Amino acid sequence: MILPDRKKNRLENFDYSSGGAYFITICTRDRKKILSEIVGADTIRPYEIILSQYGKIVDKAINNIANIYENISVDKYVIMPDHVHMILRITNNGGRMVSAPTVIAGMKRYVSKKCGVSIWQKSYYDHIIRNQKDYNEIWEYIEHNPEKEK
Repeated sequence: MILPDRKKNRLENFDYSSGGAYFITICTRDRKKILSEIVGADTIRPYEIILSQYGKIVDKAINNIANIYENISVDKYVIMPDHVHMILRITNNGGRMVSAPTVIAGMKRYVSKKCGVSIWQKSYYDHIIRNQKDYNEIWEYIEHNPEKEK
């Protein structure tokens, strides 16, 4: 039996430790809505994201990325019920260079260990942000993604 070739997750021959910004989406296993609940978002009041116990662990992990990796920061993120969006920035200012896949793998491992179970689907989606227009559009997408959930 011949199996179809699996789609490659990362851009071939691209150095994911090179400086730049990356749009990352990480989904929960089976897209289970275990990270947060979005309430509100009507004409009277704005939405509010209420993090679950798992969501709070994810929030702590994301906020700790810059403390662990000196050349990495998270410019923007949102924890949705069944996925996380973030803009991960890598700067080349000396020190130990770490790739985006290494950061995401470490974060996923930390969260799974703290939760006592792996909550993530295999792999994740990434997009290399190529210019300011692309960056601004992704920022807006992350900003307004919870409004689309309701």
